Amino acid sequence: MTPRSRSAGFVLMTLLACSIAASACVMQRNPLSGRSRAYGYTWQQEIRLGTEADAQIQAEYGLYDDPALTAWVDSIGQALLSRSHLRRPEAAEEFRATQFHFRVLDSPVVNAFALPGGYVYVTRGLLAHVENEAQLAVVLGHEIGHVAGRHGSKRAASQMLGQALLIGGAVGGGLLFGDDVASAVLNLGSTAAQLLFLSYGRDDERESDALGVEYASLAGYDAAQGAAFFGTLRRLGEQSGQSLPGFLSTHPDPGEREVTVGRMAGEWAARVPSAERIGRDRLLRAVSGLVAGENPRAGFVRADVFLHPDLALQYPVPSGFRVVNQASRVVMVAPQQDAYLLFALDPAATSREAAEAFSRTQGLTVLQSGIGSSNGLPANFVLAETASEDGSMIRVRAHFVDYGGRVYAFTGIASGRDYATWEPVFLRSMHGFGPLRDPAVLSVQPARVHVARVDRPSTLRALAATPGGGFTPEGIAILNQRGIDDTLPAGAAVKLVR
Repeated sequence: MTPRSRSAGFVLMTLLACSIAASACVMQRNPLSGRSRAYGYTWQQEIRLGTEADAQIQAEYGLYDDPALTAWVDSIGQALLSRSHLRRPEAAEEFRATQFHFRVLDSPVVNAFALPGGYVYVTRGLLAHVENEAQLAVVLGHEIGHVAGRHGSKRAASQMLGQALLIGGAVGGGLLFGDDVASAVLNLGSTAAQLLFLSYGRDDERESDALGVEYASLAGYDAAQGAAFFGTLRRLGEQSGQSLPGFLSTHPDPGEREVTVGRMAGEWAARVPSAERIGRDRLLRAVSGLVAGENPRAGFVRADVFLHPDLALQYPVPSGFRVVNQASRVVMVAPQQDAYLLFALDPAATSREAAEAFSRTQGLTVLQSGIGSSNGLPANFVLAETASEDGSMIRVRAHFVDYGGRVYAFTGIASGRDYATWEPVFLRSMHGFGPLRDPAVLSVQPARVHVARVDRPSTLRALAATPGGGFTPEGIAILNQRGIDDTLPAGAAVKLVR
């Protein structure tokens, strides 16, 4: 969690699913074919929704703070865009005039996605795992292809679920939340998050793969390099014990994509023989120093205690709860997903103001409120209940603490019938909140990508015996798209994590 404001009232309202109005279909031009077909939104509506969602995506996930890295990604993206269907002479003016924005998200997850209207995101985790610029070009071209193909709006029209589908395909159900936590807890009412949970069809993914290869080739890149990246996705899935990573569950299998991307790249190489740029040295320069794995400065769990060095705070985490640490909040989920505890900054000036604002949340019945404490810090609490969509009662305890000139909010949620069981669990975290004073924790630093030159023939097993950032030696091999026992010649450049 980074120091961002988030009201507990908003957090609660995100848990109360809002109905989504279906949109009427409109006949619009397809930028790829030039022909008209039914879409859920006009192109200008797609731009507006993408712009609104972009602000929310940035707030939810956080941008990686490296202007030079972002400028490098943007330069590649803009070069690809200039070769896309959206910039061709026959394209409609509204397509040619649409600005694109390429952003780097501060997440170790290996992923990329695009929002309608020209917003493309890659994670720092993905940047660490690509081996050269050509691979990144194929990925960015794939995401531009989703926008150019208007896949989200097409799905919205066919499903008649309006904006719920428009950006859902872009992000996918497990991008940063993972599995059922996203749909069960973070069923957000905002434009961005309501659109998280439906993925593109496989035909759309295959079309975007083809476009990614085409755009990369036309921009002068050796698109065949992109096939190896899908091998990396396959290995990451195997390492995690899944045949297919959750965030790729609606994509074609990475092994299949490795083959088809290689075949399509060969066809384009015959048509564009000058497409030879690989750009490995530029990639290595760009990612040198990149934060690798989880960033402990933004908070981490050790021995069932959440520690946040940047905010100098700590609190107990309920035993057995799964922890999802986002830019704007920390979500803690019970093993059976029948209780949730959220932690976030609140924008109110005092805990009392935060509690009063929470009590005014629409649809909430306040059962009890009053003054509390957390390790001697002043606090206020509200116990309330609300009806879920199926009519059952949900009980919520919000606890606000004044600390360091900020207000921190805990929100514990469980069904009305089970709340008494979970209340002591919630209170342990709420009352256990306090200052973090351990100098070793306060000074902890993240692991980073370190580019090294091999001075004598060696293997990654020997070079990566004790990697940092939660990486294993096999993870370092995947990071370099090599086998762990492959012999590296003297002078070879490798990515290590220290």
